[in-house]
Amino acid sequence: MKVGAVVLAAGGSSRFGQPKQLLVCAGETLVRRAARAALTARGPVVVVVGRDGKEIAEELLGLPVTVVPNDNWERGIGSSLRCGMEALPECDAVVVLTCDQPRVDGAAIQRLIQMHEKTRNLIVASAYAGTIGVPALFAGGIFDELRRLPDDQGAKPIIAAQPERVATIDFPEGAIDIDNAKDWENFCRTPNA
Repeated sequence: MKVGAVVLAAGGSSRFGQPKQLLVCAGETLVRRAARAALTARGPVVVVVGRDGKEIAEELLGLPVTVVPNDNWERGIGSSLRCGMEALPECDAVVVLTCDQPRVDGAAIQRLIQMHEKTRNLIVASAYAGTIGVPALFAGGIFDELRRLPDDQGAKPIIAAQPERVATIDFPEGAIDIDNAKDWENFCRTPNA
């Protein structure tokens, strides 16, 4: 089974005040950490970039990923997800992840794939903090739905639309989401950051 990955890294980090993708902790930027996790999938990796695309692309040098610019990144996450899906070569499934969940690693990606292989559910999402969301795996039967997302919506409505299509993995670390400087400071203070 060929599983690709789309790393969403096009946001403008307006609440943070600087490009979150380029924040460094333990010698590695958030975007490089996310791309390395994505590379544990079984297929091509696409990283979608926006305003700070040149700097982010430079940060990914040496990794076997395809950097895809989203000229319409300001329209929202749905536009970035569409860009990533359009650039992804043919795959049986895709893992979608963001770069502001720093605890997403290769083990989490592998658990999504293994759960899909076990259950054959069209969607496998991560469960944390009373919700389910990304990182998530979408089988080929969901690709058209991802491509039709409105500009301002992520994959969450697709995950929530038909619960019977969804399997989950417990991933409490998914609740760690870098939205502001305090979140980042707290994350970098934790052991094994």
